[in-house]
Amino acid sequence: MKKPELLAPAGNLEKLKYAIVYGADAVYVGGKDFSLRAKADNFSLEELEEGINFAHERGKKVYVAINIFPHNEDLEAMPSFIKRVALMGADAFILSDPGVFTLVKELVPHIKIHLSTQANSINWRSCIFWHNIGVNRIILARELSLKEIKEIREKVPETLELEVFVHGSMCISYSGRCLLSNYLTFRDANRGECAHPCRYKYYLVEEKRPGQYFPVFEDERGTYIFNSKDLCMLDKLPLLLETGINSLKIEGRMKSLHYVAQVTKLYREAIDSAVENPDGFVFKEEWKQELLKITHREYTHGFYFGKPDVNAQIYTSSTYSKEYEFVGVVKEYNKDTKKAFIEQRNPVKVGDKIEILSPDKKSFSFVINKMWDVEGNEIDKAPHPKQIFQIEVDIPLKPYDILRKPAE
Repeated sequence: MKKPELLAPAGNLEKLKYAIVYGADAVYVGGKDFSLRAKADNFSLEELEEGINFAHERGKKVYVAINIFPHNEDLEAMPSFIKRVALMGADAFILSDPGVFTLVKELVPHIKIHLSTQANSINWRSCIFWHNIGVNRIILARELSLKEIKEIREKVPETLELEVFVHGSMCISYSGRCLLSNYLTFRDANRGECAHPCRYKYYLVEEKRPGQYFPVFEDERGTYIFNSKDLCMLDKLPLLLETGINSLKIEGRMKSLHYVAQVTKLYREAIDSAVENPDGFVFKEEWKQELLKITHREYTHGFYFGKPDVNAQIYTSSTYSKEYEFVGVVKEYNKDTKKAFIEQRNPVKVGDKIEILSPDKKSFSFVINKMWDVEGNEIDKAPHPKQIFQIEVDIPLKPYDILRKPAE
């Protein structure tokens, strides 16, 4: 069985590095403009160059999103951005608009083009059309079943790569083609500024009875504006790999560094296991428990086994489940003193039970008995964002290890 690429999100330079260290074969990123995650930190040109170099030094790839649906004014600065990023050595551009496609082809014809899921590719003829004019990879729409994906793979040329989402948030609108945000908040989802109104709590108001709010119920035809569960295909990877897909994509450029590291590590382990022994693949209980430690909604298989039913929605709340808190990252470890220097991300104090997430070993726990500030003065808590503090740990830690604790 061919091993597919594991593609992870990178909302900023730090997340790019963690994604690669935790097992991603490639990452997808966005600049400060032109990508569909305008609210992510995103990359300056200098950060983008550093990130590409970091990835390439480790044999990994970087795909740069320019997948907005641009208005005329968006096209003015785009040529300069495309040429600069191409010179940095980006491995591909992710785009969805035909005008942007022609621009990339004119300016940097050597750069590979990945067609965004925003282009709604849901049949093999559409895929062949795009491939014939120069697209190297299709990111298939989320609304496809395993059966449909397998048929597409069988009917398109081997030279056309196919990519699918395997984990993360699901858009309630058809592969992200949504007007709700623009209509309700004047923030254009198709230019990267989605306000996620699909997560709002809605009631029905009848015109002649203002002020009377009626609950909205699901029926056999479904609803169109409500809160979807998160996609997770970790337990079904062998079935997905049987389709011959080239790349498995994790959603989440807006998600935390902890999310990126944990999900990437889990899918790295699961993919390697499924490829090595597809018939004997077992979804480990420890993987299930680790999935619950990241911020998440309830999980679903999306459209992979048919159209979602009423159970694919969450009706009671739009908030995430949060069983663990991300509290810091290891910056340095002194083997002689057994002290680790930690950069704080959420408040932590003496007496907290801490768990270590590491890219190359199993998680383990310990209790913080003492803490020191960066000068060595004893403290009892670290309440300030990105505060540097020290703790004593018998088991050696290293940079890129992550500290977390059960949510209070």
